[in-house]
Amino acid sequence: MRHFLVFLAFLLLSPSKGHVQTPKKSSSSEIFQSLQKLNFLGSVLYVAAHPDDENTRLISYFANEKKARTGYLSLTRGDGGQNMIGPELRELLGVLRTQELLAARRIDGGEQIFSRANDFGYSKHPRETLKIWDKEEVLADVVWAIRNFKPDIIINRFDHRTPGTTHGHHTSASQLSVEAFDLVGNATKFPEQLNLTETWQPKRLFFNTFWWFYGSREKFEKADKSKMLTADIGTFYPLLGASNNEIAARSRSQHRSQGFGTLSVRGSEKEYLELIKGTLPKDKTNIFDGVDTSWSRLEGGAAIGAILNQVEKNFNFRNPSEHIDEILQAYKLIQGLKDTHWRKIKSKEIKNLILAITGLYLEASAAESYTNPGKSVKINVEAVNRSNVDVILKSLSLSGKMASEKDIALKENQKLNLAIDLNVPQNATYTSPYWLNEKGSLGMYSVKNQQWIGKPETPKPFEASFLLDFSGTSISFQKPVVHRYAERDKGELYRPFEILPEATARFDDKVLIFANAEPKKIPITVKAHSDDVEGEVQLLFSKGWTVEQEIKSFKIAKKGDEQTLVFSLIPPSYEDESYITPLVKINGNEISKELVTISYDHIPTQSVLLPSEAKVVRLNIQKIGENIGYIMGAGDKVPESLEQIGYTVHLIDPKDITSESLRKFDALVVGIRAYNVVDELKFKQRYLLEYAKNGGNLIVQYNTSGRWDSQFPNIAPYPITLSRDRVTDENSNVEILAKNHPLVNFPNPITNEDFNGWVQERGLYFPKKWSKEFTPILSMNDQGEPKANGSLIVAPHGKGYYIYTGLSFFRELPAGVSGAYKLFSNMLSLGREKIDTDTQVKG
Repeated sequence: MRHFLVFLAFLLLSPSKGHVQTPKKSSSSEIFQSLQKLNFLGSVLYVAAHPDDENTRLISYFANEKKARTGYLSLTRGDGGQNMIGPELRELLGVLRTQELLAARRIDGGEQIFSRANDFGYSKHPRETLKIWDKEEVLADVVWAIRNFKPDIIINRFDHRTPGTTHGHHTSASQLSVEAFDLVGNATKFPEQLNLTETWQPKRLFFNTFWWFYGSREKFEKADKSKMLTADIGTFYPLLGASNNEIAARSRSQHRSQGFGTLSVRGSEKEYLELIKGTLPKDKTNIFDGVDTSWSRLEGGAAIGAILNQVEKNFNFRNPSEHIDEILQAYKLIQGLKDTHWRKIKSKEIKNLILAITGLYLEASAAESYTNPGKSVKINVEAVNRSNVDVILKSLSLSGKMASEKDIALKENQKLNLAIDLNVPQNATYTSPYWLNEKGSLGMYSVKNQQWIGKPETPKPFEASFLLDFSGTSISFQKPVVHRYAERDKGELYRPFEILPEATARFDDKVLIFANAEPKKIPITVKAHSDDVEGEVQLLFSKGWTVEQEIKSFKIAKKGDEQTLVFSLIPPSYEDESYITPLVKINGNEISKELVTISYDHIPTQSVLLPSEAKVVRLNIQKIGENIGYIMGAGDKVPESLEQIGYTVHLIDPKDITSESLRKFDALVVGIRAYNVVDELKFKQRYLLEYAKNGGNLIVQYNTSGRWDSQFPNIAPYPITLSRDRVTDENSNVEILAKNHPLVNFPNPITNEDFNGWVQERGLYFPKKWSKEFTPILSMNDQGEPKANGSLIVAPHGKGYYIYTGLSFFRELPAGVSGAYKLFSNMLSLGREKIDTDTQVKG
């Protein structure tokens, strides 16, 4: 039954197919908006730590009201967060959240930039953050981003002056931004970058403050605002048919994995910007005061401005193509600009404008969504000129290969279709996020190519180049190869075109626990990404482990199909932790990657190649009891982990909880944040406490304080007060306070060594107060902080026990942390010390 419920949950929670964003098709009002942006030469860079930290109201305001080039520098990709819409965590969550940021920027008009910093989880202080991140490397990335983006204005989301009052990543991002402001113009700082870019000096740096940073509205009203600028970000855009806040709400709602869907807000609303560095604008209503944002900013730009300002003044909304001659004249002048930075930016903008006003549609679509190195795929090319402008397709090339067709007139609204074969080189790189191609550290991604640092995604490897002639003016347009297709229930869809290996292999279980010396059957699933694939899989393992048959053959006829090979793995007799890897061998090629596909409707489908491996853990572990009841909360993999050491875990529907239904369980476990997210528990809590009182063992994992119904009964039989106390250093010292308590002695002796190898953190949301009935078991603390003794507390209740723990078992057990398994087994076994040892299962 449990496996059926898991399967049913998988069906219900499985995301629908993802798709790449469809090509932008602009209305006349949107074309006019693009023209206005073309005529504005100013830029703003917003800086924070994570996806969803950005103020989409301000990004939209600067992009759409001020018409400025607006970027968001998120130092991390959000790997350390949680996921409310699917199973992706850590680096896969980072890929998902990267695409959510790009989806947000497509709505609010901003651009997206990153550093190599990895979101390693919650950090209390920038001191810890910058140690793990490698401060100099991340600072170099911030300097690199500023030197390349060349913002006139920088805006920090968080206050750099208040370390320790918020997430350490938040404060660190602002501190690095403030430091970089003074370094970017100094050629002696990070001089190696100057081979690829140049120095720059922003005009001003602000802190995007608000009343909550002051503690209350009253305190903010009394604050000195002499260095603050205000912006009304509630402005309405008739051309776009929406207010700024409505656009910002749609943008912010793209952060679905974090549950940030939000209602639109209309009407006037203020944002506040406190000057941190640079000179205060004389005109406090104009953040660009003192910056020339017209074409006159550039040598040779005045003539361009004269042309484009006249087009803007006399814009023909009924027939934008009427302006093609003036736009082409401006294009040619832009090509002669000496300022390479603005020449590149404005060339891209005016080329997009040319496509928009002529209704030119250019596309290169692969017949399939992916292929392999050394293979060929048909590319269907489409070109349509939906205006009366004379356009000639001079030539077409695909990644350097020229099509035979040349000098074809693109007549008004007459579709041209061409076909060209794309021959993928044998040494072509597989499609995958570039920052995951090499193993990084806890705090940093490894990216060797300096020019890729900061890019939101891997540059597309194949593109079609259309050389078009407009009455003697030749312009080259590039379009990435995509895959266009249709589904009957959704219509036309687009996917990225990808290069994949001929086959990949994966383990279904990423951690395998051996509670005794018996061998286990290890299934390996081989998936074909090409037709008629055959080869062999070798299971790689470490010293002390053995496999009955190391190499097995496979043969798969159709791409997309799978074949499962089963290996028998024998553990050592002693405790050990190691990794196993399936090595796929096909025609002399070897690959040790697994393919993970991330597919949601709000982002393009992502193919991620990760090292295919499973952690194997040999434990000498003892346990008491067999049947465990588990009430799922916000979602975790603790039940699967407990099954690996021999427990039978039953997932309990809270609606079915009665006194009678709980009697069969040897222990009852409440999942993380269950009291926060499962409303039904307010009516069932009395049965849980009754279970413990009658001799049961009730274990409650962490909940967040103050986030449940005010009428909710106490989650414990005796008073406890939850707090936000947490220990974020997974290597912090742990002291065993109750050395003689069964929790640290039976059936597994617990020592300090059992707290080695923990991941991301020790725990979170510890109780800070509890009644005399409770016994604290452990003490721990982060550096420079007082000891926290509430990570694991226990109290007898009637004939049984009640345990509350904020220890991060939901992270440690799926990661295969040996000591966490032993401690959790002791928790499940509490109160059964006098049971005959014949009931114990020994490793």
